[in-house]
Amino acid sequence: MTNLAPLWSPLQIGSTQLPHRVALAPMTRVSATSDGLVTEKMVSYYEAFARGGFALLVTEGIYPDTAYSQGYLYQPGLATDDQARSWAAAVDAVHAAGSTIFAQLMHAGSQAQGNRFVDSTIGPSAVAPKGEQLGFYRGEGPYRVPAEITREQMEEVREGFVAAALRARDAGFDGVEIHGANGYLLDEFLTDYLNQRTDEYGGSPQNRVRFPAEICRAVREAAGPDLTVGIRISQAKVSDHDHRWAGGAAEAEVIFSTLAATGIDFLHTTEYKAYAPAFGDGGPSLAALAKRHSGLPVIANGHLDDPETAVSMLTEGAADVVALGKAALGNRDWPDRVRTGRPLNELDASLFDPVADVKDWELELLS
Repeated sequence: MTNLAPLWSPLQIGSTQLPHRVALAPMTRVSATSDGLVTEKMVSYYEAFARGGFALLVTEGIYPDTAYSQGYLYQPGLATDDQARSWAAAVDAVHAAGSTIFAQLMHAGSQAQGNRFVDSTIGPSAVAPKGEQLGFYRGEGPYRVPAEITREQMEEVREGFVAAALRARDAGFDGVEIHGANGYLLDEFLTDYLNQRTDEYGGSPQNRVRFPAEICRAVREAAGPDLTVGIRISQAKVSDHDHRWAGGAAEAEVIFSTLAATGIDFLHTTEYKAYAPAFGDGGPSLAALAKRHSGLPVIANGHLDDPETAVSMLTEGAADVVALGKAALGNRDWPDRVRTGRPLNELDASLFDPVADVKDWELELLS
């Protein structure tokens, strides 16, 4: 039997003290009001993970501005003071249950499929994402071709992330995670085929990481030392599961070292399998590369539901925290179950049918 003790050791990330190494990964649940306010269902949803023993909760993606950032209908926001006030109840419930919580700030970019403010999308270049919109997030048909983002709009995006981070701080969040993964706007800048710019934000990996790094630096400088700040990074996307960085490990070094130099506190990598080689059939995982080239605490996400697999990421030095997504939906008390040796449940796929919102019966099981 593998020694699982490393899962339960404490860790400091920025200004946030974690009692152990198991976190909740961000998952879109489209359960806010139509105008982006947090609902009682959402408060109960997050509180359940805190009561179940997760040391850190990272929220679903939250849109930061009232322009192009919203990606899904019924997505929560931190774009207004009213939205920030609505988050306070969820934050307070999580804290009362003994956990910490980070707000994930997300600009959907060209993957937006529901926005109540505008009826168009923006991206680094006028190139549509691959694939089709997600039905369980109320989308339909192919993604639209975005307008190429202007310099003025890039500045508005930067200001939106900063303002949302400050609202998150005022609402009591322990930290913010900037969403730079899964094909959303900041990841689109990192992606060679979606970013065809010929200015200093396109072309080389050094140029493509420039805008995500500017966002990280701006948020880090504005937030102050009491708010933990990090960024989530992936290769795969919502609409392109097989994407890999063309520059391989050398490109990973540029991306992770550049982001670390902005002064952020952590990196969060997400892959289909967090432990798998990032490139080809061998070599280190993306999390391990992030750890090697940043020197920062790394959160790893992706098929780590088996406790022995999860602890191996820590003991091998590939990550400092493991984040669970679907495994956590099947086991809101995964940490408590694993600590006490109780069996884990399988995920009920009907949670995503027909829409991936928080169900009444889902909450009844937790009460």
